[in-house]
Amino acid sequence: MSASPSGSVEHMLRQVTPGRYDAYEALLRALATPSSGQIWMLLWHGQSGSPDAQYGRMEVDDFGYAPCVTSAQELSASGWSRSYEVVDSLDVARTLYPERYGLWLNPHAPGGGVGIPWLDLRRIATGLDRQPAGPLRLSEPAIEVPQFYAVLAQNAHRTPALRSLRRAWVQPALGAPYLALGLDVYDSTPAAVDSVRAMMQQSVGAVPEGLPVSTVAMTDDFDPVVLWMRANSRPFYDREAHGAVAPVGGAY
Repeated sequence: MSASPSGSVEHMLRQVTPGRYDAYEALLRALATPSSGQIWMLLWHGQSGSPDAQYGRMEVDDFGYAPCVTSAQELSASGWSRSYEVVDSLDVARTLYPERYGLWLNPHAPGGGVGIPWLDLRRIATGLDRQPAGPLRLSEPAIEVPQFYAVLAQNAHRTPALRSLRRAWVQPALGAPYLALGLDVYDSTPAAVDSVRAMMQQSVGAVPEGLPVSTVAMTDDFDPVVLWMRANSRPFYDREAHGAVAPVGGAY
């Protein structure tokens, strides 16, 4: 017998306990699956489908969340007396994360339910495998790869679209740690993006065997690695600090 649309989410939700990052990732996968990620959003104002409909709001540790329940049975158990709407959690993730709002599942349940921070809603919305599993531990890289950095800086200097490069050592909650490179470009036209991609392809041959390397765009206002780099790291290559001339007409 197949599970009900909410069954997978509710089953995974019951497995989540502090420190069980594997169970939490399984819950995120269920929420990201259209066939199993149906949830009941609690409306503080308006009716389902109406232009003035507003999700409920709650705050936990100074972060905002929209409360929801995971089935009609949980809706009844919650005692919610206002309207609600049944939606796909993937659509809700796409709506909430740009506002830096998370999703709180079954806040009425014993123990208070489970909160999904907006950073993880972004992972659901854009693809779980495209971003590392949090919480992330971020630091300056301790690994010494001077030859790779030298080749990278040399190739960057020959790529006028690139303004600067930053770096961070990323340790995900699940999976292997890796070196992240932050790419700061003058503009994001296809030609500029292609030139930076070609620059990276020319440089990866100098990466020591066994060292995972990933790149992030410094223009991404929602990427936790980018946010950490902006606040805590200085460029190890900076075109303008080297006295090079910036491209005319670049977007700043």
